[in-house]
Amino acid sequence: MEQPVKNRNIEEIVGINGQTWKEKMIAYKAHPFSFFMWILVLVAAGLTISTLGYLILYIFVKGVPNLSLSLFEWRYTSANVSMMPAIINTVFMTALSLLISVPIGIGAAIYLVEYARKGNKLVGIVRITAETLIGIPSIIYGLFGSLFFVIALKWKLSLLSGAFTLAIMVLPVVMRTTEEALLSVPESYRTGSYGLGAGKLRTIFRVVLPSAIPGILSGVILAIGRILGETAALIYTAGNISKIPRSLFDSTRTLAVHMYSLSKEGLYINQANATAVVLLILVLFINYISGLLANKLSKASGGEK
Repeated sequence: MEQPVKNRNIEEIVGINGQTWKEKMIAYKAHPFSFFMWILVLVAAGLTISTLGYLILYIFVKGVPNLSLSLFEWRYTSANVSMMPAIINTVFMTALSLLISVPIGIGAAIYLVEYARKGNKLVGIVRITAETLIGIPSIIYGLFGSLFFVIALKWKLSLLSGAFTLAIMVLPVVMRTTEEALLSVPESYRTGSYGLGAGKLRTIFRVVLPSAIPGILSGVILAIGRILGETAALIYTAGNISKIPRSLFDSTRTLAVHMYSLSKEGLYINQANATAVVLLILVLFINYISGLLANKLSKASGGEK
């Protein structure tokens, strides 16, 4: 005889594929708290999607009509207010910052997960420090970069000063996300590799890291997003000159700083809105490419074609 609904486990009703909406509602009525949490999840998802949709729609409505070819001229002048130098500077700044932070962050995460002994106090201190650094306002990083890189090392307001400051800013994000990705790799992968005769280093680079690549890329995407949208730290370290740098010690202006400067002056609000469209498209494009790359690498590591 079939067990009454009120006495059945919620997983037995909701967790089976092919259940009708009526059966699921009966299960939720039998467990009111689950129904309440389900409503909260739907509300939170709806608010998130609607907020994102509103922001994207607002930026496109305000900015797309103001896009023009003069905004993409090679040189910036007060007449054309070109964003092309800022776009190129943004690419340079992002690439240089990631080149500094990603290898260090991944290497630190590998040490904490694969080499540090369990219960090591140093590991706990590093994790607490990284989580604290993630929550520090960007203006603090900017002041530190100004005092250390610009003044103490005499790099002045330059691309290099800004890149090192941003690298320090995003390093905790890369390290913590990589650490969590490595911890999510099943221990059986490691023991199976050791059983086949592979050494620790070979196991890490041939088995563990390929399995953790999607999680690592998620951290890199977060780092890219923070670099692209950063203004406060770069004003104090990279400067605000809208030209393509000839060397690493030339002052630069990224796309976010360019948009901030135009808005602050109050004379180029339409051009600032157009710059916001380009910045948004750049972020969405990078996220899309990173997602495709993560899926491809994940399938490759799983043995799929």
